[in-house]
Amino acid sequence: MVPTYVPAWRHGGPILAVHGLCRALVARGHAVTVLTTDVHGEGRLDVPLGQPVDVDGVEVRYFPVRSRRLYFSPALGRAAREEMRRCNIVHLHSVFLWPTSAVARMAERAGVPYVVSPRGMLVPELMRRRGRWRKLAWMFFAERRTLERAATLHVTSELEAAEAGRLNLHLPPAFVVPNGVDPGPWDCDETMLSPSVRAVLANGPFVLFLGRLSWKKGLERLLPAMAQAPGLCLAVAGNDEEGLTAALKRLAEDHGTVNRTVFLGPVHGADKAALLHRTLALVLPSLSENFGNVVLEAWASGRPVVVTPEVGLAAAVRETGGGLVTSAERIGETLRDLLADPAAADEMGRKGAATATERFGWDTLAAEMEAAYSKLERKA
Repeated sequence: MVPTYVPAWRHGGPILAVHGLCRALVARGHAVTVLTTDVHGEGRLDVPLGQPVDVDGVEVRYFPVRSRRLYFSPALGRAAREEMRRCNIVHLHSVFLWPTSAVARMAERAGVPYVVSPRGMLVPELMRRRGRWRKLAWMFFAERRTLERAATLHVTSELEAAEAGRLNLHLPPAFVVPNGVDPGPWDCDETMLSPSVRAVLANGPFVLFLGRLSWKKGLERLLPAMAQAPGLCLAVAGNDEEGLTAALKRLAEDHGTVNRTVFLGPVHGADKAALLHRTLALVLPSLSENFGNVVLEAWASGRPVVVTPEVGLAAAVRETGGGLVTSAERIGETLRDLLADPAAADEMGRKGAATATERFGWDTLAAEMEAAYSKLERKA
């Protein structure tokens, strides 16, 4: 169960990760059914409701919600109760939402082991920063039981496990299976690109921020830092559902970098691929990031990354040499040094590409998840 699913891409990296995992499990011979909602931002997906839909071989069933705040969906609940009879494992990819606690209770009553993937939401600082009291109340009344009675906790990095451990709950054992990526070649056909992306590519060296424009992504760190890297442009690509663009533009103007900063909005397809393949480096300066899917996307495109220590993949960046881990105070200096040595950036990109193929291919990770499931599943 996951609250939103493809093609609701605007809801970020977890959708991409869950779909990649489900698709790979199906390829390995497993029967996978995804229960989800039709929520897509402020709108709804144009999909059949309640009936199985084939999405890249994965059986998906979409349901309407009555309350968007908690994704309350009685129809999803009824379907989950029916599906429980034929399940060996239930995997819940969310916290703080009604379907998670409701389906967990159903699994518990049916004697079906369930796995919870918190997807980066069990971070004390995030809970304090946004919706603190609502989330703490929900934790006390519902999610505490959901988490403590889970068969196991799935996390995507050791950092995510450590953050969850600071909540002082009696959590079950956690296991780490990272998110994956599908490496693939890309040939640039600039006639397929939007004018705004073509302009970025033609305007000299640039670094790329790719992701939702959210306070936790650390753009307030990155925009001032660009003042220390003259000659380098910044392309900011992603949805802005928090209404931050105007304030971020003012911040860039205050630090004299507005003329070297382009806000592209969400990018997909050829535009996204072109930016990833042609950037000097991808920059992810997050205050909190349980994993960092865009790091893998950059590596799969053969480009290095610059990340802060709060990014879940920071340890892998250090170990593999696929980029640089830097403090918030040294982002600008790090980018300036990278601009001065493009050969070093290219070498980091090659190391990242090898890592994406060898360590983060979906079949490899699906096999790891399969092994974890096999220790838990209810035998038919």
